Amino acid sequence: MTTTHYTLLSTSLAASAASAKPAPLAPAAAKPATKEQVTQRDIENVERALIDQSARGPVLTFFTTAIFWLLVSCVLGYIASRKLHSPNFVLGPEFLYRWLHIDGIMRSLFDHLNYGRVWPAYTTALIYGWCSLAGMGVATWMIGRLTRVSIQAPGILQWGAWFWNTGVAAGVITILCGYNSGLEYFEMHSAAKLCLFIGYLLIGVWGLILFRYKRTVAPYISVSYLVAAFFLFPWFFGSAAMLTSMHGLNGVMKNIVNVWYQGGLFNLWFGCIGIAAAYYFIPKVINRPIYSYNLAKIGFWSWVFLGGLTAMTRLSGGPVPAYLVTISIAANILLIIPIATLTVNFFQTMKGHTGSMAYSPTLRFVFVGTVFFSIAAALSVLGALRSVDSYTHFTPWAHGQTHAVLLGFFSMVMFGAIYYITPRLVGCEWLSRTFIKIHFFGTAYGGATIIALFLFGGLAMGFTLNEPAGDKVAFYNIPQNGGWCNVVKTYIGYVFFGVAQFVFAIHFLFMRLRIGQPAGEPTLFANPGEAH
Repeated sequence: MTTTHYTLLSTSLAASAASAKPAPLAPAAAKPATKEQVTQRDIENVERALIDQSARGPVLTFFTTAIFWLLVSCVLGYIASRKLHSPNFVLGPEFLYRWLHIDGIMRSLFDHLNYGRVWPAYTTALIYGWCSLAGMGVATWMIGRLTRVSIQAPGILQWGAWFWNTGVAAGVITILCGYNSGLEYFEMHSAAKLCLFIGYLLIGVWGLILFRYKRTVAPYISVSYLVAAFFLFPWFFGSAAMLTSMHGLNGVMKNIVNVWYQGGLFNLWFGCIGIAAAYYFIPKVINRPIYSYNLAKIGFWSWVFLGGLTAMTRLSGGPVPAYLVTISIAANILLIIPIATLTVNFFQTMKGHTGSMAYSPTLRFVFVGTVFFSIAAALSVLGALRSVDSYTHFTPWAHGQTHAVLLGFFSMVMFGAIYYITPRLVGCEWLSRTFIKIHFFGTAYGGATIIALFLFGGLAMGFTLNEPAGDKVAFYNIPQNGGWCNVVKTYIGYVFFGVAQFVFAIHFLFMRLRIGQPAGEPTLFANPGEAH
């Protein structure tokens, strides 16, 4: 802690002592506070307040822009899903467009926004807009808290956030205008990737600097995951951007680089940040240490070592060296080790405290997110097997796996973290428990519907594709046969999920405007002892 912080600490403690009201029936007891009366707990509370104050600007910038991209992704996801079963639909009230004589313009616009453009724009907004920005905001706050270091130049982080947002906006707009690199989850224009990389350097390097000046002797396991994420992301993002832009790298090699990047993106970026948040918030809310620190360390090192080796199964059956796919299959099977250690640690830590989920929004979101983590990891292991891949390859099954990570695991954990962090930054509590309930149920059930229908539709398509030649079901009938999955996914999955996110965005806006409950007791689903 710097001299300035000690001065602020002394001033804050003195102000607290000076403003303390005397006990009503014991005026003699109202003595001025002495240095001996200032406990270590008081010092730690003020220290945390100073760290929160230093992080307020950049973290709220991350959260606000992330939620904006979350809403954009909800709209684009609905359009993309609707295009699969209603290619000629127009979003919005067509009678109003006719009355305004712009129906021709709107129809021309939505004919232009076909599935091939809207889907990659949706995944770009979801991955690089919502998930990455929310993750960096949560990670920045957690590193400050866990290393007990205040952010000295928060403007650098905010500049990084705006560079990143510029890159996301450029990527989404260029994709909607027709540009596409042809690399899944990396479709953006090279200029957009450059903006993202510059923004990350301003953000990620600052996170590593905070770790360098940590004031804790042994870093918490969450810090290990966050440092791994911040250190590894520029490696695989920068390498993939550079290699895929080289003129001499084409065809199969470019796709090998792309799937290697995907493995790092989902396992070592989102995976590490999400696991770090779960390891922090679950013990924090229930006020209990994690079940086993040794299991946590085994899970960390095995996850980091194996996480980047798993993605080549996406090229199974393609014109790639067989040993690359075999290594990835083996790595996916060995992922059972970190999956088992993480699952045991989370569930054993929660043992005897599951009833707390009836009250705490943070705990409910984060713990349900860890359940989705186990499901997503199990799907990854199952889908890597050649016998299963022969049915799920070239089907929506892969989108189900991806959404299990992004919507089920990562987003749920980030929502729980935001519900915990935001009141400590703005100075008031969330306005409405009803809004939080709507957000939870819409996110959990809407997201689960999207994931389940991607998976079920993928299996149905896979079995149809594997039917013997000459069967009565023709290849060109496959989209029509699975059309009901797309209809349900659109009108139940994406609608429920999208409505929940718009409610959350309004609730967060109230917090930014300080329209909330006075700071004090947190806003819970139900107060302990209440009927619910």
